[in-house]
Amino acid sequence: MRYKSELGLLKMQTKQPQPPSEKAILRALGEFQLAANSSQVLQIQQYIALLLKWNDKINLTAIRDPLEILYRHFCESMFGAVVMSLETCRLADVGSGGGFPGLPMKIIHPEIDLVLIESNVKKATFLTEVVRELGLNGVRVLVSRYEELSEEVAPLDVICSRAVGEFGPFLQWAGASGLGAQKVALWIGGQDAELVRQIPGWIWAESRPIPHSLRRFILVGSPQPEPEPAKPSK
Repeated sequence: MRYKSELGLLKMQTKQPQPPSEKAILRALGEFQLAANSSQVLQIQQYIALLLKWNDKINLTAIRDPLEILYRHFCESMFGAVVMSLETCRLADVGSGGGFPGLPMKIIHPEIDLVLIESNVKKATFLTEVVRELGLNGVRVLVSRYEELSEEVAPLDVICSRAVGEFGPFLQWAGASGLGAQKVALWIGGQDAELVRQIPGWIWAESRPIPHSLRRFILVGSPQPEPEPAKPSK
C-alpha cells in the first residue's frame, strides 16, 4: 500500500503543468497593452500546452513555468505588434525556434501573412504542428538558413527576430532590395542595441522597453534610402 501511495504521489508530481487560465492570460495581455477574444485565448492555451509537451523531447525553451512562458514568450512577442502598429502585412520571423515572436503576433493579428524561418528540422516540425493544431491560415514554415533565402520569401514588409546571432550579416540580408522589407524588428538587450545602431545602412527608432523588463527592448529600423545619383552639370 505504501508503495502504491508513493507511486501515486510521484505521478502527481510529474504531471504536465497546465496552461494559465483565461483570466490570467487576459490580465497578462492587459499589462502589455493587448487584448484578445476567447478564441485567441484558447489558441494561446493550446500553444502553451504543445510547447510544454514538446519541450520534453526537444529544447524549445529553458522556461518551464506556464505563467512565465506566457509573459516572456507570448506577451513579449505580441508587444511587437503594439510597437509597430501591425495590421495587414507580410512578416518573416528569422530563427523562429519555438515560434517566437512570429506565431504569437499571428494569433493576436490573424491577418498577418507569416513566414517562419527555422534551420533546425525538429523545431520546424514543432512549428508545423502548432500551425496545424491551432488552425492558423497564412503561415509558411521554411526549413532553411535565412542566408539561403531570397525570392522564396519576397516580397516582405517586416523582418523580425529574437534569436539572430550576428547582426551584421543579418541586417545585410534583411536590407537587400530583392526582399523589399520596409522594417526590421529586433528583440534585443540594451548593449546589443547600441552595437546595432552603429551598423551603417539603417535608420533606427528609439528602443522601446519591454514591460516588466529592465534589460530587454524592441528595436525597429528601416533601410536607409539609397542616395540619388548626382545630376550632370550643364
